[in-house]
Amino acid sequence: MTRSDSNRPAVAAVLLDIGGVLTEDGAALPGAVDGLHYLRASELPFRLLTNTSRRSRRQLLAELQEQGLQIGEAELITAPIAVLQYLQAEHLTPYYICSPALREELPSPVAEPPDTVVVFDAGEQFCYAVLDEAFRYLQAGAGLVAVGDNRYYRSGGRLHLDAGPFIRALEYAANTEALIIGKPAARFYHDVVAGLGVPPGQVLMVGDDVEADVLAAAHAGLAACLVKTGKYQRGDERAAPMAACIDSIGQLPALLSRH
Repeated sequence: MTRSDSNRPAVAAVLLDIGGVLTEDGAALPGAVDGLHYLRASELPFRLLTNTSRRSRRQLLAELQEQGLQIGEAELITAPIAVLQYLQAEHLTPYYICSPALREELPSPVAEPPDTVVVFDAGEQFCYAVLDEAFRYLQAGAGLVAVGDNRYYRSGGRLHLDAGPFIRALEYAANTEALIIGKPAARFYHDVVAGLGVPPGQVLMVGDDVEADVLAAAHAGLAACLVKTGKYQRGDERAAPMAACIDSIGQLPALLSRH
């Protein structure tokens, strides 16, 4: 711990990022399994939050369970599901930029010009032809919606471009602004907390992304904790002086036991 937490309210629920906190490159990080066991034994409700959209929710849940992280379906909250709920509620016709794996889980758009460009983390699908078509729709008046605007993610021992840079390119080209549905949007955090029935100040968000996980959660009224794994970069903790900071998810039980 690098923060004093003596004045913080008791933690009544926990939110956990997945990539870089619980898992990396298809394997559970040290302490992840024990950390979840501690939460269950303590009867602390928790949810796993992720902007991950290269894989379907079904695939992600299966992968987590294979890695020894026994997660119930209701405990996994993915931003793509929140995006779909938004599109349905607003009766929008999407043009998807997404990975083939996620595309199989998305409803087929109706046969009419799209009124919304929807950007997921599309990986190799972020090519000129796809982005140029999205630009054409934006120029024609379509809105821009994105699952998140993370700058990068960590895999294979190094950082890689996430969806954020491509979203910024579309915003710049079309002179528009994306509506972010997943992290770091406060609405995303508020919706999850509302489902837990716990005051925001008693919910602890644990993440490796100082912007989308830690600062965003704090701005939404949650307690926050930065973990020094995943995409963490040395000095990130200085950007979030209000947050707790732990070396790995294995230190989460000790942090929580102090509340």
